[in-house]
Amino acid sequence: MKKIYLDNQSNTALDEKVFEAMKPYFLEYYGNPQSIYALGGQSKDALDNARKQVADFINAQAPEIIFTSCATEANNLAIKGIADAYKNKGKHIIVSAIEHFSVLNPVKRLEKEGFSITYLPVDNNGFVSETELQKALRPDTVLVSIQFANPEVGTIQNIKKLAELTKKGSIAVFHTDAVSVCGAMPVDVADLGIDALTISASVMYGPKGAAALYLKKGIRITPQIEGGVQENSKRSGTENIPAIVGFGKACEIAKTEILQNAEKIRSLRDKLINGFTKNIPYIYLNGAVDNRLPGNVNFSVEFVEGESLFLLLDAKGIMAASGSACANKNLKLSHVLNAMNVDVAVGQGSILFTLSKYNTEEEIDYVLEEFPKIVQKLRDMSPLYSYFVQTGERKQAGPGTDFHDHCEIQE
Repeated sequence: MKKIYLDNQSNTALDEKVFEAMKPYFLEYYGNPQSIYALGGQSKDALDNARKQVADFINAQAPEIIFTSCATEANNLAIKGIADAYKNKGKHIIVSAIEHFSVLNPVKRLEKEGFSITYLPVDNNGFVSETELQKALRPDTVLVSIQFANPEVGTIQNIKKLAELTKKGSIAVFHTDAVSVCGAMPVDVADLGIDALTISASVMYGPKGAAALYLKKGIRITPQIEGGVQENSKRSGTENIPAIVGFGKACEIAKTEILQNAEKIRSLRDKLINGFTKNIPYIYLNGAVDNRLPGNVNFSVEFVEGESLFLLLDAKGIMAASGSACANKNLKLSHVLNAMNVDVAVGQGSILFTLSKYNTEEEIDYVLEEFPKIVQKLRDMSPLYSYFVQTGERKQAGPGTDFHDHCEIQE
């Protein structure tokens, strides 16, 4: 059976060149970089080199890079650390309604500690309103965090403009979660005018276990993990040198091939979108059409349930992600689709395909052949679709509807 991986927003395959760069730091150069003997010095040199590679990739300075274990940690450090460092100037924070939970949950914690939180709405394509941001800014706003691009629906925000408006209207520090963008398109922190940025190796053909927070020189932050002098005392703990080396190498590779990769991936993405739209009726693209991540394809498929799509695709060797709450044993619509006002009954049939540089046209052809058949098979079993065919009317699911009624195929 074919094995086609189209869940690259969760994790990408490791580039072999990255793996080769990492291997010596597992077996030969295993010293602690804080040690003063030669073996530790070799690890320290590798750490410094990787920091420079990551900084060069986003046009930052090496001392502005704080290595963390993952993007979730970097986002937590940014939100909690910056808020605490500036709480004497104000206790108001602004985030978008479609942020990753590693931003939303920390601000909920801060709200319990006395901070005021404003959640910016988005339009039907997932864009944050510049006007709403301007209205939300206050004299006591100390932090604004808006995701560069949403990994679920692919919409890319105008971060440069949003950062500019923030600077004009407040004293706030501007942070962006750029995990989905870094590795997919060029990012220049100096040109963007931002103060902090989250980046992760695991979705740009690097290893799990390495991410970073870019923190512009002069921006203060309170450490969230204490107990050592690592990362200029901003993040304690022995550094994961093999993973950090791999992170640096992934950035070095991306810097040379990012435009070429984006062009190839965008072509495959458009083929998938156009093929679905042409061959499957009653499906709806979620997210922006133009300002969209190169590898993001997210559709809501009417009259079917997302988990069923996910499982039947897997049976055909196609690995995707389901936006359906049913897949998470949860009857709530994705908070992203909910913020975009996607109809609940339609949104339950959302499916996400995300592409990488390793995907091929042959694989896309296979998906275009199999997916319409899966959709039709599920619709033939759906009472909602049967009702629509017979009456021409859509039978809306009411409050409390058990969507597991439409997931019987995998029970």
